[in-house]
Amino acid sequence: MLETDICILGAGPGGASAAIHLANAGQRCLLLDRATFPRDKVCGDALSGKVLSELRRLGLDLPARLEAAPIQLPSWGIDFYAPNGRRLAVPFRPRYNSRTDQAAGHIAKRLDFDNFLIEEVRRRPEINLREGVDVAQHEQQPDGRWLLKATDGTPIALTKLLLVANGAQSAFARQIGGHQLEPNHHCAGLRAYYRGVQGLHPDNFIELHFIKDFLPGYLWVFPLPNGEANVGVGMLTSAVSKKKVNLRERLADMLATHPVLKERFATAERLGPVRGFGLPLGSKRRSLSGAGYLLLGDAGSLIDPFSGEGISHAMVSGRHAADWATKALVAGNTSAEFLKQYDAAVYRRLWQELRLSRTMQRLLQFPSLFNFVANRAANNPTLAETLSSMFMDIDLRERLRQPGFYMKLLFGR
Repeated sequence: MLETDICILGAGPGGASAAIHLANAGQRCLLLDRATFPRDKVCGDALSGKVLSELRRLGLDLPARLEAAPIQLPSWGIDFYAPNGRRLAVPFRPRYNSRTDQAAGHIAKRLDFDNFLIEEVRRRPEINLREGVDVAQHEQQPDGRWLLKATDGTPIALTKLLLVANGAQSAFARQIGGHQLEPNHHCAGLRAYYRGVQGLHPDNFIELHFIKDFLPGYLWVFPLPNGEANVGVGMLTSAVSKKKVNLRERLADMLATHPVLKERFATAERLGPVRGFGLPLGSKRRSLSGAGYLLLGDAGSLIDPFSGEGISHAMVSGRHAADWATKALVAGNTSAEFLKQYDAAVYRRLWQELRLSRTMQRLLQFPSLFNFVANRAANNPTLAETLSSMFMDIDLRERLRQPGFYMKLLFGR
């Protein structure tokens, strides 16, 4: 059995980021994952400007290394398709040269991006990475430490602090963290890979289709390297249940019959199965910590409720988790009261954006209102930029604090 001060469950973007930040601070940790990398993760595969910002915090050279890697495509904007069929093209930057400028965002399969981070983890002697380790039991000892066990009860590790980053289906988050599945704050999604989709943007704009009879869900098409594309749908779980929607059937039907999509997918080849996933959304503020533990990323229900983006939020939580885990060890205090400061730090960074995204999510219930917003955005750069930044690029924190921003959002040009 391994004994450690800090153990991280899950080596996805949240867990890997926390481990690297700890290593940067000279703090050793144990990083466990039940998979062996590279491993797939069902996702939209978009890497936003916020992801690049967090990568830069991990290592100044990491964004450039990602851009130079063949695993990714640089992406320069978003094509929104409103329920009335209007297309709104929103570049991430007003002026850009896709051949010479540094990309504002990227698209890369999670199989490849997560392994990109793991390769960085492997370079750090402070990180003890153990793959193929399935932690099934978590028992808090009388001294406050966590004893982790395998399914058969075999002890795996004993740790003072447990950083839980093992995803949306985390048993720890449900059983100990109290994060239950709430249909109004949970999204159901499907994803498939295709080759040969016609009409993809030459500058790799990601596509978001808000189709009238599929609201409050949406369909996406994200271009990928090697002529492939990530294609999927997402909808609030409560809406799936209420409307009795079969997402798999609806995805196939929209690709085959929708006027904007049917010709583009007529000769496209699906690569592998259609895979489903669930997303616990950050549309409700939840507890992210307790005595001796912190919840990160999807395990902390931090996914953007409008865009479904979770990678950057996982990395943000990983950064703050590393910070407060280190402070807790220095203070000799792993109490629930002390670790609440981690919750405050995460929500101070993310909550305003999550609230705005929740408002945008509600618009999807009203097609005419969403059409109005899309039409308005065509003549309102601030609104268009806000729509864009929900998915990829701009950090809204400072502008969200300024009353003038909201005036521009409603009336400005």
